[in-house]
Amino acid sequence: MSGRAFTALVNPISGRRTAERAWESVATLLREAGAEVDTVVTRSARHAAEASTLAAREGRVVVAVGGDGMVRDVAGGVVGEGTMAIVPGGRGNDFAHRLGVPDDTEGLASMLLTGRVRDIDVLEADGVVVPGNLYVGVDSRATRIINRLRRVPAIVAYRAGGPLAMLTWRPPSFTITLDDGTRVVRAHSVVAANSGWYGHGLKIVPSAEVDDGLIDVMVVSTDGLGRRHMAAYMNEAKSGRHVERAAVEVLRTTSLTLSADAPVPLCMDGDEIGTLPVTVRLRASALRVVVPA
Repeated sequence: MSGRAFTALVNPISGRRTAERAWESVATLLREAGAEVDTVVTRSARHAAEASTLAAREGRVVVAVGGDGMVRDVAGGVVGEGTMAIVPGGRGNDFAHRLGVPDDTEGLASMLLTGRVRDIDVLEADGVVVPGNLYVGVDSRATRIINRLRRVPAIVAYRAGGPLAMLTWRPPSFTITLDDGTRVVRAHSVVAANSGWYGHGLKIVPSAEVDDGLIDVMVVSTDGLGRRHMAAYMNEAKSGRHVERAAVEVLRTTSLTLSADAPVPLCMDGDEIGTLPVTVRLRASALRVVVPA
């Protein structure tokens, strides 16, 4: 990777407004190594995607500097056009960590200069490219709450989101259509996973792999999993043991259509985007990402 040109797309509000400063430390090391480095501070998700496409078409490595949402926006501009990389600068950074991306300045500069390029799958949800996960239910209700707690330290916001979401949660019935047919189930959540990690370190769908050509769909039904069990369930999700519960089923597919009989937030990689119904398909090996050698 040495000798390549980099364009960084920086989310100015990521990581409680620390992402830009973190990137400049990495950029300094890249320039000292002889790399060409440009920085673009993004104004919106659309601006991030458009600037990413332009940079990718110029043959530059496009660096998403921010959290999982920023990675999603940049991936949407880069997919099918070129190569991207990630400098974690958000609150959760789950997708970056799933790929083994380091957090320290020296490690990031080394990855960008000497790392390998990995071809990974992405989800496409009604035109939105999703590198990590799409989810609905109590998880997405929690995400809505977390995103309103911008001034709260990340670990506090993420751990408070679930319990606060449960206070008024009423599980809807979801209609889920996969490659092998349709089912209707009353559920706490449905997750369409590519990376399988979210929520500041939760291994929510541990079987998911970013390059296996499949979507892992986790359905958490209400059978045997009531409010009083949810604290234990979330604790188990830190290690992935929650999938051993009878209420949890993981299905595999290449396409998914999802609807519900009540309004529920639809979230993709940490942000509330769109509404149900949604159709999701897998785009295998569609995104080129720089990862550690």
